[in-house]
Amino acid sequence: MIDIRELRDDPARARASQEARGEDPGAVDEALSADERHRTALAGFESARAEQKAFGKRVARATGEEKAALVAQVQDLAARVKQLGAEAEEAATEREAAMRRIGNLVMAGVPVGGEDDYVVLEEVGTPRDFKAEGFEPRDHLELGELHGAIDTARGAKVSGARFYFLLGIGAELEYALMGLAQKISREEGFLPVVPPTLVRPDTMAGAGYLDAHADEVYHLEEDDLYLTGTSEVALAGLHADEILDLTGGPLRYAATSTCYRREAGSYGKDTRGIFRVHQFTKTEMFVYCRIEQAAEEHANLLRVERRILEALELPFRVIDVASGDLGGPAARKFDCEAWIPTQGRYRELTSTSNCTTYQARRLNTRERDPRGGGTRAVATLNGTALTSTRPIIALLENHQLPDGSIRVPSALQPFLGGRHVLHAPHD
Repeated sequence: MIDIRELRDDPARARASQEARGEDPGAVDEALSADERHRTALAGFESARAEQKAFGKRVARATGEEKAALVAQVQDLAARVKQLGAEAEEAATEREAAMRRIGNLVMAGVPVGGEDDYVVLEEVGTPRDFKAEGFEPRDHLELGELHGAIDTARGAKVSGARFYFLLGIGAELEYALMGLAQKISREEGFLPVVPPTLVRPDTMAGAGYLDAHADEVYHLEEDDLYLTGTSEVALAGLHADEILDLTGGPLRYAATSTCYRREAGSYGKDTRGIFRVHQFTKTEMFVYCRIEQAAEEHANLLRVERRILEALELPFRVIDVASGDLGGPAARKFDCEAWIPTQGRYRELTSTSNCTTYQARRLNTRERDPRGGGTRAVATLNGTALTSTRPIIALLENHQLPDGSIRVPSALQPFLGGRHVLHAPHD
């Protein structure tokens, strides 16, 4: 959540941020109102407590009728202390609830608007002209079925809609993609992690995934655990309630895990193939750093994502995501979108978000303030190195040959036994 002190000092900025997100600016006034009630009740509570302690000393020294009168006053005072404490606690709970409805403060320069109001920052590579090459491109599902690599029919039979099997070269491609992402992230100084994929409610809420995204996550009610839709959640909780030593620089992690998403609200969208699915594998980068380093670390995460996509030899573009499409924890987000030939458009493959201190404040992750004066929240950032399904789609479609075979980018060849081409079976 955002800093209550920032909210008090500049509520207009928070209201403007909420409006830019398309969310309720009234949450700001609700939080401020509850904050004022809390501060008033807390001041009254502390004053009454001090008075109660002073009375205790007088009672101890008094005798006879004076003592009886003082005892009666102490009892009244104790009741008032209890009431004021309850009022302060209730107001703090209300403030907390309102604060959790306020998204991170949108950074200056972020495009204002909804999903379609992004700004294209750069286009890398040129989409192939299949017509000039003399053939019509097949889509990823047709290619996957041709290679015996993707089976959505049996996935649906076993688990339902939006599930699939990756078989043979399909499974090998997933392993190769994760291997490449792990190799590059290690080279870039990220510590490899195998994280838990089930987390407690406080971790899921702390990462910001039980607010607007609560309908996207799977909940195991009997155990009160959540299946994570990204390793970001577990990595955000890794240092909860800790004071980090960042004097040696940022802490950088890269975790590979199976991820689960309910895809609520996506009925009818991307129903063909494996673009929008309930289960996939992902390598996710995560950074803890000082507030002053966050913008630089964000640029670095984007650079690493670009390096990976360039290694896959895919045409892609980088977009600055608009305010209404950021998600609650992000103050700014960049997406890398690969060209999908049969759809004739760019689709998201990776994403990187600067969450400033939003997650760390919820999860109580701090550092010693280098300016002195105690501790302060750290900044957290995340970035997708690669997922398993969408890059497979982009690889199959962009690198297909007229007979349905698939050219293998040189960076992936070591992970696929040195093969340069994945040959299509022939009758």
